[in-house]
Amino acid sequence: MSTGITEALLQKTATFSLEETLSFLALTYKDKVIFSTSFGQEDQVITDIIAVHHLPISLFTLDTGRLFQETYDVFHKTVTKYNLNIKTYFPETKAVEELVNSKGPNSFYESVDNRKECCFIRKVAPLTKALQGNTIWITGLRSEQSDNRNDLALFEYDAKFDIIKFNPLLRWTLNEVEDYLEKNNVPQNSLHKKGFVSIGCAPCTRAITPDEDIRAGRWWWESSHKECGLHQK
Repeated sequence: MSTGITEALLQKTATFSLEETLSFLALTYKDKVIFSTSFGQEDQVITDIIAVHHLPISLFTLDTGRLFQETYDVFHKTVTKYNLNIKTYFPETKAVEELVNSKGPNSFYESVDNRKECCFIRKVAPLTKALQGNTIWITGLRSEQSDNRNDLALFEYDAKFDIIKFNPLLRWTLNEVEDYLEKNNVPQNSLHKKGFVSIGCAPCTRAITPDEDIRAGRWWWESSHKECGLHQK
């Protein structure tokens, strides 16, 4: 793959709506288009569009083993409402056992390296497995979520996973996301009403105040780029 493909896709879909672009990708790369959802607000928008328009796009999620119960609740509500099959990928049992047995259950609080090690085992490694054999990876990334995401493009080649990433909500605002969800009665994580904007693993996520950055509630104890490795270049 090369950046030439991403440029061609940008040109081809320049006048398409979001639904038209997803449909075009699903038909052009048959059985090679996959969407990763963590059941956050952005992901729920995309899930609703895929389900309502009956688009032949595979959905999957990563279960790290440390998720909030509220995340499982919205997972259940989503598959029930839309009658969807969302495949779940788990971390390798041996890797988790070795990590916890050698460093304890909360080693991620001790250093950035330890936290990234936990993220790799619980998220990055399962994601690598989930993306294998696919051509297009659809995400719910938005540019205003963090400074790291300001320079993202709608289509971009992700060399780390050797796949083309499509970020359909890149230029959407949080208000636009929330308006869509309310208007279309889309299931949402109840934690969003309690100050949780970006929701990950329970030990690594807290609510934020109105004056804080969207990602401030993720790994709040460290001053890193607030990425786990899934979307970090």
